[in-house]
Amino acid sequence: MSRRVDVTVENIIERPVQEVAAYAGDPGNAPEWYANIRQVDWRTAAPVRVGSLLDFVATFLGRRIAYTYEVTALEPGARLVMQTAQGPFPMRTTYAWTEVPAGTRMELRNDGEPSGFSRLAAPVIETAMRRAMTKDLAALKRILEARR
Repeated sequence: MSRRVDVTVENIIERPVQEVAAYAGDPGNAPEWYANIRQVDWRTAAPVRVGSLLDFVATFLGRRIAYTYEVTALEPGARLVMQTAQGPFPMRTTYAWTEVPAGTRMELRNDGEPSGFSRLAAPVIETAMRRAMTKDLAALKRILEARR
């Protein structure tokens, strides 16, 4: 029995779309606004583009996890998609930015199909992901809105 995990959160950031997309869409900034991401190393040369490979080191539910993301889609100022096939939880992360009257709506989505023990723990993982992702977008909002 498969148990797909699919979590989407969003927040309104009172900054222009291009500014939010440039900062959030640069994986090198991820450790500044993602509480669980400890390190990002570029395997391919910056800037981000389709085919870029990045090594991430994170902690989640008390465990250290390392994985490589590949950028699979990029629409500058609108959408960035990265995915990994490694580890117990192959996952895709999607950022979407939309202009709204107050600034930018940023949507953050993580989806994938856990395997092994992670599959059994999918409901717990999904709840923890939603909580972490909500906090991460709040941190991103604080960082970018403080730049006025």
